[in-house]
Amino acid sequence: GDTVHILETHEVFISVKQCYVFLTFLLQGIFPACYIHLKDATVEGSGQKETVIPTELPLVQEVTTTLREWATIWRDLYVGDKREMFNCVRDMIYDLIEWRSQILSGTLPQDELTELKQKVTSKIDYGNKYLDLDLVVRDKDGNILDPELTSTVSLFREHEAASKQIEDRIQEEKSQKQNIDLTRQAKFASTPAFALFVTLKNVVCKIGEDAEVLMSLYDPVESKFISENYLVKWSSSGLVKDIDQLHNLRAVFTDLGSEDLKREKISFVCQIVRVGRMELRDNNTKKLTSGLRRPFGVAVMDVTDIITGKMDDEDKQHFIPFQPLALDDAIRHKQLNISRFSPRVAGENDFLQTVINKVITAKEVNHKGQGLWVTLKLLPGDIHQIRKDFPHLVDRSTAVARKMGFPEIIMPGDVRNDIYVTLVQGDFDKGSKTTPKNVEVTMSVYDEDGKKLENVIFPGAGDEGINEYKSVVYYQVKQPRWFETIKVAIPIEDVNRSHLRFTFRHRSSQDSKDKSEKIFALSFVKLMRYDGTTLRDGEHDLIVYKAEAKKLEDSNVYLTLPSTKLELEEKGYATTGKNSQNLGTCTISKDSFQIATLVCSTKLTQNVDLLGLLKWRSNTSLLQQNLCQLMKVDGGEVVKFLQDTLDALFNIMMENSDSDTFDTLVFDALVFIIGLIADRKFQHFNPVLETYIRKHFSATLAYTKLTKVLKNYVENAEKLTEQLLMAMKALEYIFKFIVRSRVLFNQLIFPLLHLLKGAALKYIPTIVNDVKLVFDPKELSKLFTEFILKVPQGRLVKQKLDCLIDIVHSDLFTHHDCREILLPLMTEQLKSHLEKQEEPKACCQLLSDIMEVLYRKDVGPTQWHVQVIMEKLLRTINRTVISMGRDSPHIGSFVACMTAILRQMDDYHYSHLINTFGKIRSDDFLMETFIMFKNLIGKNVYPSDWIIMNMMQNKVFLRAISQYADVLSKKFLDQANFELQLWNNYFHLAVAFLTQESLQLENFSSDKRTKIFHKYQDMRRQIGFEIRDMWYNLGPHKIKFIPEMVGPVLEMTLVPEIELRKATIPIFFDMMQCEFHFTCGFQRFENEIITKLDHEVEGGRGDEQYKVLFQKILLEHCRKHKYLSRTGEIFVSLVVRLLERLLDYRTIMHDENKENRMSCTVNVLNFYKEIDREEMYIRYLYKLCDLHRECDNYTEAAYTLLLHAKLLKWSDEQCAAHLTQREGYQATTQGQLKDQLYQEIINYFDKGKMWEEAIVLSKELAEQYENEMFDFEQLSASLRKQAQFYENIVKVIRPKPDYFAVGYYGMGFPSFLRNKMFMYRGKEYERREDFEARLLTQFPNAEKMKTTTPPSEDTKNSFGQYIQCFKVKPILNLPAKFQNKPVSEQIVSFYTVNEVHKFQYSRPVRKGEKDPDNEFANMWLERTTYTTGYKLPGILRWFEVKSVSTEEISPLENALETMQLANEKISSMVQRHLSDPNLPINPLSMLLNGIVDPAVMGGFANYEKAFFNDKYMQEHPEDHEKMEKLKDLIAWQIPHLAEGVRIHGEKVTEALRPFHDRMEACFKQLREKVEKQYGVRSLPSGDERRGPRPPSMVRSFTMPSSQRPLSVASVTSISSDNSPSRPGSDGPDLTETLMNFVDECLLMLAFFLSGLELNGMGCNDKGEAPPPLPLKSSTGDYGNLLDNQDLTSPSTPPPPPPHQRVGVLIGAQRNSLMMHGTWTETNVRSSHLTFSSTSTITPLPSTPPFICSCMSTCRFSQFNLGGVFPPVFCNMCHRRV
Repeated sequence: GDTVHILETHEVFISVKQCYVFLTFLLQGIFPACYIHLKDATVEGSGQKETVIPTELPLVQEVTTTLREWATIWRDLYVGDKREMFNCVRDMIYDLIEWRSQILSGTLPQDELTELKQKVTSKIDYGNKYLDLDLVVRDKDGNILDPELTSTVSLFREHEAASKQIEDRIQEEKSQKQNIDLTRQAKFASTPAFALFVTLKNVVCKIGEDAEVLMSLYDPVESKFISENYLVKWSSSGLVKDIDQLHNLRAVFTDLGSEDLKREKISFVCQIVRVGRMELRDNNTKKLTSGLRRPFGVAVMDVTDIITGKMDDEDKQHFIPFQPLALDDAIRHKQLNISRFSPRVAGENDFLQTVINKVITAKEVNHKGQGLWVTLKLLPGDIHQIRKDFPHLVDRSTAVARKMGFPEIIMPGDVRNDIYVTLVQGDFDKGSKTTPKNVEVTMSVYDEDGKKLENVIFPGAGDEGINEYKSVVYYQVKQPRWFETIKVAIPIEDVNRSHLRFTFRHRSSQDSKDKSEKIFALSFVKLMRYDGTTLRDGEHDLIVYKAEAKKLEDSNVYLTLPSTKLELEEKGYATTGKNSQNLGTCTISKDSFQIATLVCSTKLTQNVDLLGLLKWRSNTSLLQQNLCQLMKVDGGEVVKFLQDTLDALFNIMMENSDSDTFDTLVFDALVFIIGLIADRKFQHFNPVLETYIRKHFSATLAYTKLTKVLKNYVENAEKLTEQLLMAMKALEYIFKFIVRSRVLFNQLIFPLLHLLKGAALKYIPTIVNDVKLVFDPKELSKLFTEFILKVPQGRLVKQKLDCLIDIVHSDLFTHHDCREILLPLMTEQLKSHLEKQEEPKACCQLLSDIMEVLYRKDVGPTQWHVQVIMEKLLRTINRTVISMGRDSPHIGSFVACMTAILRQMDDYHYSHLINTFGKIRSDDFLMETFIMFKNLIGKNVYPSDWIIMNMMQNKVFLRAISQYADVLSKKFLDQANFELQLWNNYFHLAVAFLTQESLQLENFSSDKRTKIFHKYQDMRRQIGFEIRDMWYNLGPHKIKFIPEMVGPVLEMTLVPEIELRKATIPIFFDMMQCEFHFTCGFQRFENEIITKLDHEVEGGRGDEQYKVLFQKILLEHCRKHKYLSRTGEIFVSLVVRLLERLLDYRTIMHDENKENRMSCTVNVLNFYKEIDREEMYIRYLYKLCDLHRECDNYTEAAYTLLLHAKLLKWSDEQCAAHLTQREGYQATTQGQLKDQLYQEIINYFDKGKMWEEAIVLSKELAEQYENEMFDFEQLSASLRKQAQFYENIVKVIRPKPDYFAVGYYGMGFPSFLRNKMFMYRGKEYERREDFEARLLTQFPNAEKMKTTTPPSEDTKNSFGQYIQCFKVKPILNLPAKFQNKPVSEQIVSFYTVNEVHKFQYSRPVRKGEKDPDNEFANMWLERTTYTTGYKLPGILRWFEVKSVSTEEISPLENALETMQLANEKISSMVQRHLSDPNLPINPLSMLLNGIVDPAVMGGFANYEKAFFNDKYMQEHPEDHEKMEKLKDLIAWQIPHLAEGVRIHGEKVTEALRPFHDRMEACFKQLREKVEKQYGVRSLPSGDERRGPRPPSMVRSFTMPSSQRPLSVASVTSISSDNSPSRPGSDGPDLTETLMNFVDECLLMLAFFLSGLELNGMGCNDKGEAPPPLPLKSSTGDYGNLLDNQDLTSPSTPPPPPPHQRVGVLIGAQRNSLMMHGTWTETNVRSSHLTFSSTSTITPLPSTPPFICSCMSTCRFSQFNLGGVFPPVFCNMCHRRV
């Protein structure tokens, strides 16, 4: 969608240059030619001012831009899984794409194009609001308003209207009950009439003969037709009879109005009448009568939704099912008793209207595919407007079916004289016939001479007039009901002489008989009554006369007779009786016949009083009575004859000019008529009255009579109050008549009006435009001014302001000379009422309308008028805005007025404004203005989506600020007049303007940014340069603004506009220089900028570019300064370091990874601690504490709060504000705050099971409570807590977390992680695999390193992300008080994983050749020690490694460490059993058996082979002392083992007695061998070793972990997939011997735990004591040896006898099962599971190895625990096998 300029073309490529786009570089390059679409456009300007204007329609451009903008949002909705909004936007996008294509096609007629544009703009506006985009303001044609060409007030009002319209649309969309299209309703509400356009596409109906298709609108509730018929004659061939009408069967049903919209239901009814034989099944057509109109069927469709606007799809073809009448013989030949409850839908002799009602009430119609296809569309306007607006739909060939009744408005010249006659029903005696007659009614129109009027009968629209109308014939029905309506249109001059004649004839189905049938009766009715009025509307019961046929044709015979039974009764004849009555030659028959008539005539009235007035000349004696009776005539009847009535009234007045007899009556009648039209019911007739006055009114001397009566009313106001009030309401049109009479009435009107000011104020302005045609405008203006000034103060305020508003709306105010007179009056009135806060709404509207007129270009010079408003009202408006709350409904209007005044002020006005004020007044004015502007900018009164209004306001404010800045520089800068607060307000206002949200272009979309920049440029740059200039203008006053202005200037420089930054960052150096000049330092500046920078960056401002610019610009300035070069450079370095940390912190502030957030927070708080910024330091401490609490890191949260507590003293010193930043602490002194902090910290330590730390703080608190505060109640509570903590230490098991070394290598990591190593404290029970998975989840793009060796420089400098992770062992740092003392293992174990800052990691290194017989001789260890800067745990769960050291451990030293640890482990176990006899025996059994019976592992015999030989002693003479020490350790192991075996023998159960016996035998052999070779050692007595400490009551047993592991060899250098290291890798190969050693170790344990038969697996044949073996009592005890091992067990041996079965769940199994939720904490807490003596653990027979899906062999056999089979889990992927 980017616009480019084509520079050069090639066959397949095009060289292009990008057009200028805001904030982007101009690009140049090539594209494939098929990627470039050529469009016609014009280019204006060049460079940054270049504008490319496409030649396509502006609306198409807008749709294109909108689609691109929505598409981006649409994608974001998809990514955010906001499905409902996504689907809604998708539908809107599809609609716009489709409509855009239609507009571009250029094939739409003008009216359809106009309607489509309306739909497009409505959809765009709705979508923008739905997506929270900017509001688009349009003109009446749907084009976007140009704010430069639109007044401020108009812009505001259009925003209000557009916003309301869209809100209404949204409410309509949301409301489920809303079922009216408001937009469409509004469209039709603007016109009093509308029409239904119908196109008949096809009639699918098997008729067999010619037919008439009559379509009309029908009200099913009232059961009456509401329109004429549209008649289409259909041929027997299935096509329209007039072939010229093929595909052009169109009709428009006109004159519908608002009353029709309110109808409950409207149906579109089609009646089909066949024209032919009596019966369809008769085939002998020659003998049958033809041309009979017979009922055939109906089709009905509910069109209520179309009429009311709920449905509008003109292209949709509607199928209307057809219901034929039945052809049942039994029905046809019987007399029918029609019942509305008849179960059948229709019979052949059902009357058509009955069938219509039945079809409407029927749920469905069995149409069998027969029916009509039509399209329907509602059109606004009367027939003239429709033909003008929709010429492609309605032309001269379109049939016009009018409503049977008047439209809501009748325009002059719309002459209508239609009489609708409905044949209702009849009752005819069968006479001499055996069956009822087949009656046909023939209607014709005759004059009084018996002459038939031709072509005056119209059976339906679309058909020509006919001479006579023949009714439908119902077969053998005594009481036919026709309900056929025919229009009779007779020339007005013939109506009074005409009558309707109805003749009745029996029709026979046989042609021969039919010809002999004569007329057997006659009825008639005259159209004019005896009193001269037209025939009344309604039903008429006509007399049926019988006579000879020839006599019946003679009008002289029957015209003298009564025509209706009512008339007969009036003449004294009986209307009932069995016998016929003879009247002359005619006999009144007992038959009956009813018709109904409706007169729709603008010339014929049915009202006697109105007729008497219209024909006043015929009887002048009744004129006074007729004038009085006119006021009683129904308004609807008067407005129908409006023109004739007004003509009659003025004719009466003019023809009686020498007398005033009728003047008052005519005046009152005129007022009555004008009042009628003012009524809401007849308000649509206003144009009729206007048209009459303008075109038809001709009474040139009427003014004398009218003014005379009006003067009389005014002079006698007390007596004629009601009449005068009515006259005032009609004053507008009264004066229109007067002015039209060309009369000057200046000597009369205004003196009269003073007598009735209230009514005059309301109605006077309506006559202004007419009066000024005959009155001097200036004089008229003076009269108005005098009139307004004479209204008493404080009275009629609302009426007075409304009057002034109407005057502004009049043409009078557009005259320059008139404004000179009126404007001072209006401004004084406004000023007075605004200061008194009277009628703010009316005041605002008046001022808005004045500014609107002054903005126009066609009203003459306006400079002086703007000056008047500025001088008198600007400050008043400012104060009104300042005092008005944001919740006021008028605030937006007042701000728009104020903006309009400022916008229409030119430079002259600004200079004049300040000159008119003295110094004091101008000072106050500027202060008020600055405060108001800043308040409006900070809390904008307009919604944020009113972007055009806001930008217009900003543009005006910017110009005003610039003008006022000049005033500041000129009047308030010198020493005598300098106003500090005024200048301060200016700077704060200017910065607030610059940083307001609506000007931050970089936050907008590209299109929006470009539009704003093109129209307004970047206003930030302009105001920023002005701030810079104003700062430099301050001179010696600058020091007064330091440090207060540091924050605002910093805020300004952080705006991401590079030129602005370059221009304003030097202000900082100027501030430094200025403060240095006065104080020889810039400490205040430095403190302020650090404080403010923190808030600004955290708030989202600042970026890497700013950091670079800040450093570069300030360093350049500082280095040039003689005294600031060093200190300035230090300051810049400090700020840059702070920026780096703050930017890192902000980057991850909303990151889901809380650990990264913690790291950045610590970096920032450490920086603030470093520079001694206590306030900021505490602020970030609490941020860190909150993060820890969110993650349940209570220990770390406690350490974090402790840092704050350490800043406080135990004193009564008052707390500074920054020390109590967090709410919730009720403390006034530091001691109180420290007490509360300690309480909270202790609580956190308790939750984190760090009771040792909690005790330290509790003791400190207790000291204060006891010796300083003397609060013994708190002391007792604290001591109770301490006691509980001590008990927890020895009784509650605390899981020991593992520690992991994590290295982040590569440039892809954030700076605070990049190429650094950290020590992490794992979570409880968290394995390395889970920890790694957690790490890689945080960095999904990172690659896990497969070795533990340090990375290469290439890896560190690469742009990727590499994570190295391995487990490390913390180095115990036991407090001095515990060293060399007998301390409980529960106490010491705490320090093995807490308060540590050194960690070790060992990996095996082989030196020399591999010796399969002596594998330990050359197996060295490489041990790396990592030291962190802080102890763990601390304020983080990890700390960076600050130092690394490496050493090598020889094989002999390794053996020494292993033996030492084994001895310590045995001793610890023995001590625990001595201390607590209740401890379970199983761990002791496992430990002892593993040492005394090493089985395939070989024991310490491996050490003897490796070291106790002549070769090793010769090669390593320096190790003699170490070898002696190793022998000593082996010797010392025997007494420890002896004590353990003794205890085991005392506690062993009978079930395990065979196991103990065998273990004792093995130990005996081992003891003999060791004592023989290495001597005898003995332990102190049991009492000495046991000590005084009581037995431990540990709640859940755990294996000891305070000692170092038995072996420190590590295999973690093996790759993570457990494959052996390959040659060339950075870690040496692990020997097969070591792998076998580990395999055999665990295999032995597995065998033992499985309860395998131990017979046959005795001690080795040589009788050597087995060496100590590395055992794992918990995850911590393994150290690095068994991390990431890959072990495979051999096949399972046969099971042991039942009496030898025993089981213990070892640590690795326990962890695996626990991690997968298989075993409860109760089962696994003690690292073992003890079964009762009756439990059995049976290995599955012949169990094959378990293979996981990851292709790893599982490490443990599956056991049957008393019938329960625990699941097996893979030790590689940890999934269940």
